[in-house]
Amino acid sequence: MLVAPYGAWKSPITSDLIVAGTIKLVEVAWDGGDIYWLEMRPSEGGRNVLVRRTPDGTITDVTPGVTSDQGQMTKDKGHLTTFNVRTRVHEYGGGAFAVAAGVVYFSNVEDGRIYRQEVGGVPEPLTPIDSMRYADFAVDRARNRLICIREDHSGDGEPVNTIVAVGSLASADPKPSQVLVAGSDFYSSPRLSPDGNQLCWLSWHHPQMPWDGTELWVASVNADGSLGEAQLVAGGPEESIFQPEWSPDGVLYFVSDRSATSDVVQTRWWNLYRRSDRGPEALCPMEAEFGLPQWVFGMSTYSFASAEQIVCTYTQQGIWYLATLNLTTGDLQTLTIPYTSISSPQVEGNRVLFLGGHPTLALAVVVLDLETKQIEVLRRSAKVEIDMGFLSPVQPVEFPTTNGRKAYGIFYPPQNRDYSAPPDSLPPLLVKSHGGPTAATSTSLNLSIQYWTSRGFAVLDVNYGGSTGYGREYRSRLDGLWGVVDVDDCVNGALHLAALGLVDGNRMAIAGGSAGGYTTLCALTFRDVFKAGASYYGVSDLEALARDTHKFEARYLDRLIGPYPDRQDLYQERSPIHHCAHLSCPVIFFQGLEDKVVPPNQTEKMVESLKAKGLPVAYIPIPGEQHGFRRAENIKRALEGEFYFYSRVFGFEPADDLPPVPIHNL
Repeated sequence: MLVAPYGAWKSPITSDLIVAGTIKLVEVAWDGGDIYWLEMRPSEGGRNVLVRRTPDGTITDVTPGVTSDQGQMTKDKGHLTTFNVRTRVHEYGGGAFAVAAGVVYFSNVEDGRIYRQEVGGVPEPLTPIDSMRYADFAVDRARNRLICIREDHSGDGEPVNTIVAVGSLASADPKPSQVLVAGSDFYSSPRLSPDGNQLCWLSWHHPQMPWDGTELWVASVNADGSLGEAQLVAGGPEESIFQPEWSPDGVLYFVSDRSATSDVVQTRWWNLYRRSDRGPEALCPMEAEFGLPQWVFGMSTYSFASAEQIVCTYTQQGIWYLATLNLTTGDLQTLTIPYTSISSPQVEGNRVLFLGGHPTLALAVVVLDLETKQIEVLRRSAKVEIDMGFLSPVQPVEFPTTNGRKAYGIFYPPQNRDYSAPPDSLPPLLVKSHGGPTAATSTSLNLSIQYWTSRGFAVLDVNYGGSTGYGREYRSRLDGLWGVVDVDDCVNGALHLAALGLVDGNRMAIAGGSAGGYTTLCALTFRDVFKAGASYYGVSDLEALARDTHKFEARYLDRLIGPYPDRQDLYQERSPIHHCAHLSCPVIFFQGLEDKVVPPNQTEKMVESLKAKGLPVAYIPIPGEQHGFRRAENIKRALEGEFYFYSRVFGFEPADDLPPVPIHNL
């Protein structure tokens, strides 16, 4: 075994391997015996490709492929020849396709139109060229139409969100859609009952986010396709409803974090409910989360095997489980499968389709036979095989934080079978603060984390207060305290590891993207624990965010900080841009130049302030990228750039030949 300083280890987990051998998997669906899913491919410029797998095992791309250098839209006699199955409703999208009877319907992000495509055919538009965006499709076959969310960007001010019907499903004559439901700021999850006679949906208003408070509505569908009078089933400003679904026998089910009591537990956790004459009926009250923060459309945690049984996923202490729930007895049976990250279960017959991952298994499209318990893996997000000797084990940690509370995270120690470090040395630590901030870390194999640990870094992925997966009380810790609670938890997690002698307390860095970038900048500005940091499209000016961001998050800060401009004092007090004098360590910034969520001017103002102060600072602007990086070359550039930056700051020589990054004032 070779001896080399932490950070200087040679690793087979290279940036080229990560971007060339990995894809992102989302949104799985059955259509009879056929299975569909979406693949986001960095090697094709971040294009989202709809893929189909037939019962004989044949896997083919459904949407037409790349015909230009970066997978952008091209034209051939006035028709699109490259398609990107994605939507920008709420900017974050999701719910970009539906499939029924061998026909797929999808949103194409380049022009925002809905397309219809038969198996073996070419996509044909269902909607005209205009300023509309569409998401979250339900196929109304009885009326030959789609029901979906529409976001209208044609007027001044905020876009207008409605639930609409798009018809006819024949593509010869694209027509404007018919508005079915209007008046709320936001909508999601339109779902038709099995007989097609009822429609349910979720709605919410500013300043609520969907994990704060939503309303579940239901209305009858009239003979002409319009809706009757809507009835409120559940929800309100302090109750978050998630994933309404109709059972095969026409009963409405949903997930809610309302107070539910049993002989054992009283919860404010996302648990399963159904509509009854007596009101919402809790099915299996427990301190576990059966729901998710609805940042994107099309999310799911359960599916019906029959009118008597649900197949569901739930999480406890950061680990996801797959289970069956008897709807008569309330008996929950957890299934033994080799996955700790599970999402999007979809049942067809006796088989359940889902996305599953494990600390040593990349996220995959998986089918489980509920009778034989046999597992079939259809597609993995990483095509590469990594020797276990280079993979750091996942270690869930619980640590003390402010006010006598506990916080949580996942710790990854350095791991490389070929190297050890000099005696009496400790590894540098990289603390990762996730986005959202209402999100959570994943225990799926993450090669981007293993990139660091296989080179000699330790990594702590923090589920700070405000993260999902630990109940509403934990999620609410961040209310009014964004930039405080999250920072405390990241700082205290790092100090906890240093006190245990697991990491070098003098070489600790923090990195995060979006909201995690804000936590990063706050930790570097208002605390003196980290010696370096990396901000990926992070918020530095809360006032600018409140004034300039898109509709979905336009009032998000009302709960996280306070109403603006009434609490302008808090916005300025917690904005790193106003307190650069307190920042005293090197920082590197990465920013997509087409970002509408966190505009580039926020990052650029921060960079100029640090330059003027004389602090070591690097700035990597990324043309063509939005909020998050999708293209292979940009993912590679960011990963290598951050590692190079720390090598200069912490004083070690990387084993890789990395392209240098200009660092001002170093």
